[in-house]
Amino acid sequence: MSAPALSPELAAKRDALLDFFRPWQGCVVAYSGGVDSAVVAQAAALVLRERALAVTGASPSLPQGELQAAAELARRMGIRHRVVHTQEFANPNYVQNAPDRCYHCKTELYTRLAAIAREVGAEVIVNGANLDDQRDYRPGMQAAAEHGVRSPLVEAGLVKADVRLLAAHWELPVAEKPAAPCLSSRVAYGEAVTPERLRIIEQAEQWLRRLGLAELRVRYHPGDLARIEVPLSAIAQLVQPGLREALVQHFRELGFRYVTLDLAGFRSGSLNVLVAPEQLLSPRRPHS
Repeated sequence: MSAPALSPELAAKRDALLDFFRPWQGCVVAYSGGVDSAVVAQAAALVLRERALAVTGASPSLPQGELQAAAELARRMGIRHRVVHTQEFANPNYVQNAPDRCYHCKTELYTRLAAIAREVGAEVIVNGANLDDQRDYRPGMQAAAEHGVRSPLVEAGLVKADVRLLAAHWELPVAEKPAAPCLSSRVAYGEAVTPERLRIIEQAEQWLRRLGLAELRVRYHPGDLARIEVPLSAIAQLVQPGLREALVQHFRELGFRYVTLDLAGFRSGSLNVLVAPEQLLSPRRPHS
């Protein structure tokens, strides 16, 4: 099957994305292996070839298997790839899990990427943010601004749907990959983020994926409470006799005391409803 053709509008955005990289002698891509950063990495590789470097941050917040998948995709795209082990868990401001947690994570990542960029002589660091990300609460974007990190997808005018179409055009296998934010994003704000909690969240999600579910989240709330989000069409499946009992038993064996199913269904960023509007809109203030 041939790659889908692009509309004239999206072809113009693709060209703008490629043009972003032409002035640079080298770049470092903050690369997770998701569709957004993969499209950015592919564009960088097409223009800069060996002068482009994709870097993946590895820590307990990265789901198992994602690192290997990112490395395999980088090889397929023909871009150099490096893994850096980030230390955000050494930062109390990250572990305490205030609404600005992502700021501290991205600050750690971009600090590491800046050092790598100096080492390899890259002039610019880029990430995979797209225009749709600007409509959500993303404290990590402040860290990007503070470190001079550019967002080529934003600058080229691409929204998420454009990114997926461009990924399909370039025949990237992640074109339809569901969003896979870090495991720490499953922990309710104010509850400490620990490797142990992330481990049981990941194991719980793996159990649900073995049922054939793709889009899902297991959220951790106070009192070792699991709140399961799946598409509305899958809720009936999880409450079937036999399966419901097995699910509860497995989650309790993992360490959850309470197991709940969110009747509102799956939605990205649902923990942000716990944050006061002024916290979402006001700039991050440094911790004392």
